[in-house]
Amino acid sequence: MRFHRLKVLRRLPHPARGFTQGLLFSGGTVWESSGLYEQSALRRYQLGAAQCEACAPLPPELFAEGICWAGEAIWQLTWQERTALRWHPGTLELLETIPYNREGWGICSTGDHVLTSDGSSELVRRDPRTLAPLEVVGVRCEGERVGGLNDLEWSGGRVWANVIGRPYLAGIDPASGEVTDIADARLGHEHHGGDPQAVLNGIAAMAGAGEFLLTGKGWRFLHHVQLAEGRPRRHPARLLTPGY
Repeated sequence: MRFHRLKVLRRLPHPARGFTQGLLFSGGTVWESSGLYEQSALRRYQLGAAQCEACAPLPPELFAEGICWAGEAIWQLTWQERTALRWHPGTLELLETIPYNREGWGICSTGDHVLTSDGSSELVRRDPRTLAPLEVVGVRCEGERVGGLNDLEWSGGRVWANVIGRPYLAGIDPASGEVTDIADARLGHEHHGGDPQAVLNGIAAMAGAGEFLLTGKGWRFLHHVQLAEGRPRRHPARLLTPGY
């Protein structure tokens, strides 16, 4: 087990302070999936900008969730509607809507496949073209199931997940489902007056090794962070247990 802390390199504006459900970054551009019924959208903005440059609202009956690359397009999941949407990243034109067989929480591309979460301890490996399920991977930390898997990102040969309600990131071996890394993602500059919904939820890999953008629901900032060596912790599975 490897333990990490986060070195904050930059704090940047979080345009519209969305109800963040998913985050992507490429070439200086950020795509964000923002949730809630009647408010869900896919947004695009330049890193460091104070305002969005484009926004595509979803139909009011859809609750947006995670996003990932699918070739030259973007997949966006919805929460309980069992619907996935495919978007053009430049125009934010809706290209396709398809049925989806679970609740949608997080999604990331591993290259040949995509992996999805649904708030349980399971990841599902899927066909990147159709999102058809191919394999279920159970996630465990030292033998204990890790539930609440939410937003996902692929970096350094690991799936990085935030666990709903916990200020930690779990690095997961996609073959075995074993948690191999835990990063303490507590960020001291985010204070939300006890708002229970203002949780960490949004992780995007950056070009530098071990570098990510992190944000959360209604957060003021995007945090450009880098993994650094952290101190070992006893009972690591407890760090990933909501309510502990």
